[in-house]
Amino acid sequence: MRFFSGSGTTVPAPLAPHKEDTLRSWNKLNSVIQKGCVDLDGEALDIASVAAVARDGCGAQISNEPWVAQKVLAGVQTLNEYLAKGYSIYGVNTGFGGSADTRTTHTVRLQEALLQLTQAGILTSSDCAPRVGDYNLGSHAMPVAWVRATMLVRCNHLLRGHSGVRLEIIEAMLKLLREGFTPLVPLRGSISASGDLMPLSYLVAVLEGNPDVKVHWDSKPETKVVSTTTALEMTGIKPFVLGPKEGLGLVNGAAASAAVASLAAHEASQLVILAQSLTAMTCEAMMGNAENYHEFPARIRPHPGQIEVAGNIRKGLEGSKLVETSDKKDRFRPGLIQDRYALRGASQWLGPVVEDLGLAVQQLTTELNSTQDNPVIDSDTQEVYSCSNFQAASVSVAMGKVREGLQMVGKLLFSYSSELINPDLSKGLPPNLAADDPSLSFTMKGVDISMASYMSELGFLANSVTSHVQSAEMHNQPINSLALISARYTLQAVELVSMMSAALLYVVCQALDLRLLHETFLNKLDGVVQSTLPELLDSSDKETMIKLQTGISKAIRGSWKGSSREDLSLRIQGLSTAMAPVLLTQAKSLNVEDPIAKIESVQQRICQEAQSLYEETRSRTLSGELNAESSLGSSSKSLYRFVRRDLNVPFHCGLLEHPTIDSKIAGVPQRPRKTIGSWISIIYEAIRDGRIRSPLS
Repeated sequence: MRFFSGSGTTVPAPLAPHKEDTLRSWNKLNSVIQKGCVDLDGEALDIASVAAVARDGCGAQISNEPWVAQKVLAGVQTLNEYLAKGYSIYGVNTGFGGSADTRTTHTVRLQEALLQLTQAGILTSSDCAPRVGDYNLGSHAMPVAWVRATMLVRCNHLLRGHSGVRLEIIEAMLKLLREGFTPLVPLRGSISASGDLMPLSYLVAVLEGNPDVKVHWDSKPETKVVSTTTALEMTGIKPFVLGPKEGLGLVNGAAASAAVASLAAHEASQLVILAQSLTAMTCEAMMGNAENYHEFPARIRPHPGQIEVAGNIRKGLEGSKLVETSDKKDRFRPGLIQDRYALRGASQWLGPVVEDLGLAVQQLTTELNSTQDNPVIDSDTQEVYSCSNFQAASVSVAMGKVREGLQMVGKLLFSYSSELINPDLSKGLPPNLAADDPSLSFTMKGVDISMASYMSELGFLANSVTSHVQSAEMHNQPINSLALISARYTLQAVELVSMMSAALLYVVCQALDLRLLHETFLNKLDGVVQSTLPELLDSSDKETMIKLQTGISKAIRGSWKGSSREDLSLRIQGLSTAMAPVLLTQAKSLNVEDPIAKIESVQQRICQEAQSLYEETRSRTLSGELNAESSLGSSSKSLYRFVRRDLNVPFHCGLLEHPTIDSKIAGVPQRPRKTIGSWISIIYEAIRDGRIRSPLS
């Protein structure tokens, strides 16, 4: 738990490291799914349980602890006693909002009037029937998962006993939830000021048997949209006549905001952990330096988030054969002396995001176990207080932090992807990460364009929502949180960053295999140089021979790295050209009659060997025999194995894998042909449905 509870109050506990807290939440999620049900008591609901009920079909029930029902009963009794004294109570015998100066004795009809004014959302006929899609109309209804989460959260709020809603009503709502009945709720129309009045009023519509509201039924084998009458008949629930304050108590809270925000935070935490593993993978694909994440820089700038992120990435790189470490780095290397900014600054960039996300999770967890209502009932003192506990600013601010953090994550992923695909920045990887000749293969170029599209939209979504508040309801609500709007936009950001994560994961797995292909080829070509020179150049001077071997190997590597934009035939020719100056400098020291002829024979032999060696190495890569898995650090290995083995997303072999090209061409693996987008979509689905948690745990 992230909080200590007692006597109806909640005190936040100190923030734990984000990854540790997230892994604990995932374990809780698994345990709830295994159990199949959540026990509600008003004080211990967490984000994992909300996700399990919303997305994994778990049910919920009221805790059998006697004090839970006693609190609810006490609140109802206190309200009735208060009314018996003839006191005026907002929303019970007065009007609502700017109309609170009116009075009435018709308390039951008043609750009906509240529902009439709040059930003003827009739903179209196409929203009320299963459909493939409509060219002109998007969905105007909340996703079923959002509605399930909202029902759960509101029930937990009401169990705190401060709203005057009967236990039977709470039990009925949970029964609907368990049996798969969720009302169709308009997507838009809430400003989250006096709570999410409009969305919650559609939940109440089912309880009162409103015939104009439709219900989504998760029936088998196919889901249906049915009337409220059918939903109540199928569950054995009789329509309720709402008592004093029950309509207000049901709708006057920001349960929809807190619920949708919890789902957003749940996925955002997953994406932030994934971004750290993707950083490690990119560092390996770039043959970068693990020193970027050394504990010393983090320790001397001791932000908790930076320390945590650096440690996570550093641990993920353990065992890697592709990265440079402080004890093995080349202190005299030419060119860039350090990694480019995105890789080098990842812990400093993601650190504040981790801190903000941890705080957002804490704020949301508090909201899940709070009383959101007005007025609120204190059964201990027999008092009713007017307040603004329905105001959801804490949710909106939490979502602002999460959404801005997701934008920062997306920017980092976009930078990684761009650098891996661009041969000017990728340290010798081929353009567009094509496995075949770049003159006719542009494998990842479209991914680069898509990433720019995702990033642009993500940047737009990062804008503040609360700065667009409009005064509402007779100027009675001049400040309103727009929390549900903020949560909705945050889930859109989650969707985009999930797309970017899937694309980068596909890109970086391709880059890692290509890196191993080229490094394996160059290492074996070094061996060819070592064996060829003594055979063709008869020199008794060992020092000269070592100098030649070292110089030619260096020249070959430089040429290969610099010619990555060229087709294979031109790259092989480039090797010959690169060797010439090195051989010519030693021509006079060679014990041969015709040094130039010998040099030409050396060039020819090495180039011939290089051609066949590269083709052989590439063939092993295309077939999957040669792959990067054994060279990777711990976190990269888990993700790589997940993509290649669990999801069966293979190394992309180039143009000949296009679905319309003859599949029987020699050298290309015989497997299902898919577009690049289809392969990325497989990864995307695994991210969104939570399977990605396995390799990240």
